[in-house]
Amino acid sequence: MLAEWLADQEDPRTARPGPGRPRAALDDVNAAALAFVMGTGIVSTCLYADGAHVLSAALLWVALAGFAVLVPAYGLRLVRHRQRFVADLLGPRAFAFLTLAISSNVLGARFVLDGRLVAAGAFLAFGTLVWLVLDYGVPLALITSTRRGPALDQVNGTWFLWAVASESVAVGAAALARPVPGHALPVLAVVCWAVGLVQYLLTAGIVLARLLVRPVRPSGLMTSVWIFMGAAAIAVLAGARLVALPQGSLLPARPLVIGSSVVLWSFSSWLIPLLLALGVWRHVLRRVPLRYELGWWNLVFPVGMYAVATHELGRVTGASWMTAAGRWEIWVAAVFWAVVFAAMAVAAAVRVTGARRAAASAR
Repeated sequence: MLAEWLADQEDPRTARPGPGRPRAALDDVNAAALAFVMGTGIVSTCLYADGAHVLSAALLWVALAGFAVLVPAYGLRLVRHRQRFVADLLGPRAFAFLTLAISSNVLGARFVLDGRLVAAGAFLAFGTLVWLVLDYGVPLALITSTRRGPALDQVNGTWFLWAVASESVAVGAAALARPVPGHALPVLAVVCWAVGLVQYLLTAGIVLARLLVRPVRPSGLMTSVWIFMGAAAIAVLAGARLVALPQGSLLPARPLVIGSSVVLWSFSSWLIPLLLALGVWRHVLRRVPLRYELGWWNLVFPVGMYAVATHELGRVTGASWMTAAGRWEIWVAAVFWAVVFAAMAVAAAVRVTGARRAAASAR
């Protein structure tokens, strides 16, 4: 059922009804379907930071269930639809596959909070391996490909996942570095944090050029633009986790990390009104229907990441007002997760009911 909720069709009107729909959903699982795990995992982390351990554990199990269903679904799609899978992997949608690395690293960092270091290490190792392959492989495939669309038209918000993936390794490695002795994890965290910052700046230039230079259709302005804010927020969280490491573990100067994190937090805060205004323009002024689509999970993750980043940055800098604001934002993220999850469940129920009616009428 979960795979059907997160199938390739982002608009319920394009879903293919029929008795074989659940199996088809596994075949058509969206490249970015693991955004569901990312969003659920980070909201679980938010709730843990505010002391809501029971709710946090419940969401962790939901995220794990999603991971357990969707990762094999990727493999199933590769086996049954290899050409389509490879075409996506070598095209402009390929950055969405980095959700596999990000979701694994988010879960790994969450397990550290429970003291489950073996599970945390396993998820971080898997996420780092996938990141290493795709972080080089995706841009290499795009650079060397001769099949390119019109200039800049192929660029979208999911390209920020290039930077988010690097920062997710930094977050996971920094979290695990506190209970695990040694220099390897702190060095990995610092390097990935720095790499992610550069990738974010590069991607921001490309995406802004796309938004400002090329026409933007209201129907084409997807929720993935919120990853613009989420990519900055996860860099803030990575910086806060680096500052929290013991003295001597950090390669760059602590003021540099704190200063960079404050700048990024300020910029991500500035982006929120702009992104909300774009949503008003899309749904109110241009009257694009507000219905559930997979892309809403691309919004849940940035909202949750901003909340926990605000809370953690306030904690490590001693800014009590920021920590207090982070607590409020955590519950905003939790409520938003519940709304999107409920909308997903309703959309799935409507789709299943429609498929059963179509099957019954065909008899």
